[in-house]
Amino acid sequence: MEFLVKSTRPETLKTATLVLAIGEGRKLGEAAKAVDAASGGALSAVLKRGDIAGKPGQTLLLHSLPGLKAERVLLVGSGKGDLSDRQLRKLVASLHGVLKGLGGSDAVLALGELKVKGRDAYGKARLIVETLADGDYLFEQFKSQKADARALKKITLIADKAELAAVERGAQHARAIASGMALTKNLGNLPPNLCHPSYLAEEAKALGKAHKNLKVDILDEKKLKELGAGAFLAVAQGSEQPPRMIVMHYQGGKKDDKPFALVGKGITFDTGGISIKPAAGMDEMKYDMCGAASVFGTLKAVLELQLPINLVCLLACAENMPSGRATRPGDIVTSMSGQTVEILNTDAEGRLVLCDTLTYAERFKPQAVIDIATLTGACIVALGSNVSGLMGNNEALIKQILKAGEQADDRAWQLPLYDEYQEQLDSPFADIANIGGPKAGTITAGCFLSRFAKNYHWAHLDIAGTAWISGGKDKGATGRPVPLLTQYLLDRA
Repeated sequence: MEFLVKSTRPETLKTATLVLAIGEGRKLGEAAKAVDAASGGALSAVLKRGDIAGKPGQTLLLHSLPGLKAERVLLVGSGKGDLSDRQLRKLVASLHGVLKGLGGSDAVLALGELKVKGRDAYGKARLIVETLADGDYLFEQFKSQKADARALKKITLIADKAELAAVERGAQHARAIASGMALTKNLGNLPPNLCHPSYLAEEAKALGKAHKNLKVDILDEKKLKELGAGAFLAVAQGSEQPPRMIVMHYQGGKKDDKPFALVGKGITFDTGGISIKPAAGMDEMKYDMCGAASVFGTLKAVLELQLPINLVCLLACAENMPSGRATRPGDIVTSMSGQTVEILNTDAEGRLVLCDTLTYAERFKPQAVIDIATLTGACIVALGSNVSGLMGNNEALIKQILKAGEQADDRAWQLPLYDEYQEQLDSPFADIANIGGPKAGTITAGCFLSRFAKNYHWAHLDIAGTAWISGGKDKGATGRPVPLLTQYLLDRA
């Protein structure tokens, strides 16, 4: 879908549908008053009849109003007082649902007067465009009957002249973020018989060919063995699918600028290995690569915006399967860092591929490293599906990520990483065990990763609850935390 920004009077525009906000108590804003005057009081007459009260998200469609070039006018309730981010998203989703059901190919949104808590013109425009673009997402690659072609092709946002540049910037950033989210969702929603480590490697190569300032390296099984990535390889050895560490280096800043690094967990299917998972809902373990998918999506947004930073993206891709060659509970492996790990549960595999990838990240001398992983079911128990879990070894970095999450409306919540939790990982036979028992599972997973991230500023995002919607007809990848990560990098740029 195309998004445009214009500074013009809404009553003069020729469009299939003009969208206007109506406040609770049937209050007309400036744009609606201008349209009402041009139409000889048609809006006032409708409001007097009480057809719409103006509650957030309420809609009323009007046809062929006199004095207007718009074929239809869609009134949408905006409530009273300032909207929250969630209310704005619901309002936009509601109007988008109506627009999608109409025959018109375009729409004009005169919503600049909406007041949103803590949002300026840029922030409002970005949330509106992100919500519209995200609502337009479809994944029907494997459907023999495709949905009918969408009639709605173009949406124009009206802005005051004073706010035009801010609204245009918000729309530009939203388009890039939505594009990245769509890529993340596509990769997550693909079936695991197609989307395996080698497939993701080919996707990375294609991205590299399309962009001159993106260098791509693929580390195969042989290279991982040479590097001593024993923890990474232990996860993959039960599968017929070979593992891949994918390294994508974006050069948007100066040559000597230290890069930021994103590390994504890319377990393309997770059976649990020998510590096998229950059958119910196991199909959703194709989403165990959403950390890697979100790094792909964030990189796509960065490439579209051509941010003036250097960025290294490292994807730890493997498939966790049970077989005669699979790792057993009780096995001890040597990681790339030289630390030995006793594998007590083969279903705690994400931290094993990540720990070697975090060690590999050291060679880039990064300013900061953020790893993103669907790491623990315990995170869903702790935080549900609304916010991602966040831990790290540097308070300044943690605060930057939390702030980015608030700005992007893609929030995280900090969990403690105290030394007391580290003791749960003690092993009588190796340097460290890969699980810390039933208590504080999300935190002990973070503690495990922290042992391999001591030489740089590091943060860990557990997205087990936020990366996809589980069960039912709405099941699917969410594209999170692409908005948070992109905002973090926008702030650095």
